[in-house]
Amino acid sequence: MSDLAALDAEIIDCRRCPRLVDWREQVGRDKRAAFADQDYWARPVPGFGVNEPAILLVGLAPAAHGANRTGRMFTGDRSGDFLFAALHRAGLANQPECVDRDDGLELIGCRLTAAVRCAPPQNTPTRDERRECADYLRRELELCRRAGVVVALGGIAWNATVDALGGPRPRPTFGHGAETEVAGRTLLGCYHPSQQNTFTGRLTPEMMDAVFGRARELAG
Repeated sequence: MSDLAALDAEIIDCRRCPRLVDWREQVGRDKRAAFADQDYWARPVPGFGVNEPAILLVGLAPAAHGANRTGRMFTGDRSGDFLFAALHRAGLANQPECVDRDDGLELIGCRLTAAVRCAPPQNTPTRDERRECADYLRRELELCRRAGVVVALGGIAWNATVDALGGPRPRPTFGHGAETEVAGRTLLGCYHPSQQNTFTGRLTPEMMDAVFGRARELAG
């Protein structure tokens, strides 16, 4: 078993945060009607992608009826539809569709992970829950040594990444298209592909394409 695979296995078994354990499992029992015939993952969600990525993408947390259902980051919800379509346009995914873990999707030269590994109520982990998960991101970054570029999808992911890399305080300011050097890596900011951002036009496909184009340029 590789070091990343061992970390993923440890994450999947994690029960550190009682509130998150209760919530993710409750959602798995009280399924959304559209998914009533499906078995929910209802566990922490590990990273997904290549083992030696040049680019690491960091999101916030699994969605209750997305990754908490499918067991793969950003898979099975509107945010994932938007994200994987952009990754495909950038040449970082082999297809734009993301339905479930068996849909044939593969990432190219990159890995997708999150600051928090369990679905939180209202998509909002507490400060203590973010702190409990911080060590997983730090270790994943250490194992992804070739990932000279990190794309943070949202402000929480940005702050979590800066902290995991032992970055400065005060932290560099997050913004879409923000770029800074932290511990020898380039950190890029991108608005999170939530429906709140994509449906209102705060984040457009062209805006995400620009960030991923810059990430590819930096990663060579």
